[in-house]
Amino acid sequence: MKPRSCSSSISSALLVLLLCCLCSSVARSQTADSCGSGSSLAAVSRLIPFDTSNLTCFDAWPSEGFILRYGKSGRDTWSFVLSAPDAGGYVSVGFSSNGAMVGSSAVAGWTTGGGVGVAKQYRLGGTSPGSCPPDQGSLALLPGTTLLAAQSSRLYLAFQFTAAQPAPYLIYAVGPSGAQLSNNYLVRHRSYGSAAVDYATGVASSAGGGASFDTKKWHGAMAGLGWGVLMPVGVALARYFKRHDPFWFYAHISVQGVGFVLGTAGVIAGFKLNDDLPGADRHQALGIAILVFGCLQVLAFLARPGKESKVRRYWNWYHHYVGRAAVACAVANVFVGLSVAHEASAAAAFYGVFLAAWVLASAVLEVRLWRSAA
Repeated sequence: MKPRSCSSSISSALLVLLLCCLCSSVARSQTADSCGSGSSLAAVSRLIPFDTSNLTCFDAWPSEGFILRYGKSGRDTWSFVLSAPDAGGYVSVGFSSNGAMVGSSAVAGWTTGGGVGVAKQYRLGGTSPGSCPPDQGSLALLPGTTLLAAQSSRLYLAFQFTAAQPAPYLIYAVGPSGAQLSNNYLVRHRSYGSAAVDYATGVASSAGGGASFDTKKWHGAMAGLGWGVLMPVGVALARYFKRHDPFWFYAHISVQGVGFVLGTAGVIAGFKLNDDLPGADRHQALGIAILVFGCLQVLAFLARPGKESKVRRYWNWYHHYVGRAAVACAVANVFVGLSVAHEASAAAAFYGVFLAAWVLASAVLEVRLWRSAA
């Protein structure tokens, strides 16, 4: 028997690799949707009881794969088709006059355990499931036009309603995967966002009511790093490295200065969010308190008395306790913010690891400090 040649083995491997890439490409094309010629809407258009061939299309929520199509037919009839990945939860689009979720009307759809599509209108009267009753709302839906179809791992939520002009703000939401909907009442969304839409041009821009997700990420990153990470590190530098003079002083003010700038920028970004989620008020109040503490520390640095001054001792007490109050509020607010943003799993675990390492290092350095002072 002749041994298989090296070139034959390489050719076989390349063929297998090519087939894998081709299969992967086919799989992606089956589950994706776009506003281009490769749209998968054609596969479900026969299930939708109105014409979808001339609808305006735009990427409504790129991070979640939401695509919205809409159009006007007749005098006041508006058609909408929301396309989104089937992640095991509901998808919805709401219409708001001011960009806020509360007070708007929305259409939501999901598939049951048996694969049956369900689509209903909701009046979003609050943030709890009981305040968002099904089959209520201000949208004048046309009978027989509201449905949800599933195709190639995507959900297509279609509906028509009559209006001279739809509300200018659209609010998108996606529900948690696998959640059970009791009596068709929606559970709290996993994530949401909003945009202002110019229906004449099909151009959407982020709005203040639901806020863009980029703004939320910037807010969390800057505030979390500035207040939640750099501020505790700066406190440790001042507490445990004073024997390395003047290194500790310049390191302390540098770290705290950068933390203050980042934290302040994060607070400013947070004011732009204007969220109406549960816990957002508490998160905002803690953020303002931290900002006030930070400003007090900056003023304390500018008014720092000399080492020989009689009031230096009182200044030290003030600087010490205000700084630690700021750190305590910052740590608590990081977890509150992650809970409000529904990021309490991986991100909270990551921050918990940092916090545990900081506490452990502080404990070791504190013991060494006591021993050196004895």
